[in-house]
Amino acid sequence: MVKDKNVHIIMPVKDAAEMAEQAIRAVVSSGHNLCVYDDFSTSETAARLDALQEELGIEVIHLSACTDHPSPNYRMVLIEAQRVCLETGKHLVIIESDVIVRPETVTRLVEAITPETGMVAAVTTDADGRINFPYEYARGMKTDGACKKRLSFCCTLLTQPLLAAYDMNQLDSTKNWYDVHISHVSREKGFCNILQISNPVVHMPHSSRPWKQLKYTNPLLYYWRKLTQGRDKI
Repeated sequence: MVKDKNVHIIMPVKDAAEMAEQAIRAVVSSGHNLCVYDDFSTSETAARLDALQEELGIEVIHLSACTDHPSPNYRMVLIEAQRVCLETGKHLVIIESDVIVRPETVTRLVEAITPETGMVAAVTTDADGRINFPYEYARGMKTDGACKKRLSFCCTLLTQPLLAAYDMNQLDSTKNWYDVHISHVSREKGFCNILQISNPVVHMPHSSRPWKQLKYTNPLLYYWRKLTQGRDKI
């Protein structure tokens, strides 16, 4: 039996096939349907996703069949996911491919929704339960609550009212990532964003884009590449 039928769950994938498979299996084993967007992964990763589609019944959309725009294609994914949610009356749940959810994760996100809610995010931790990137700022929080700082898309629900209030086609096509922008939009539209400290998920940051690990190991080189190569635009 599929749980929480009022949600549409998506997962963008860019290589890191082993990590992505763990993330996919965690969602499916928790009793949810899943739509995977393959964002120009290698042919080996694409074949592995197709095999998981056959085995697990997930939906896999290869963006290479839809566009020639190079990865990342988060804007396209958000536009398409919003269309599906508005047509079906569902909330959108984004789970990234370096996040391992628990059986109750998505249900807990749904249970937090009120008429005023725009976004609900599960806090991220390392394998030992310590809050990690991108929620280091929440290490002092003891309980779930409204959050005026940005919510990441690591494991986050966007409510149907928020999706109805903002057209994803307005997203800046020159950017790569949109979690900061949509966090701001949600509050500007009068919604409340919630960070759930009591609903942690394990996050292995940047497994699909290992060059971003430079942010921690060699920040000068990371920001040099970000500036000179136009990468990681938020």
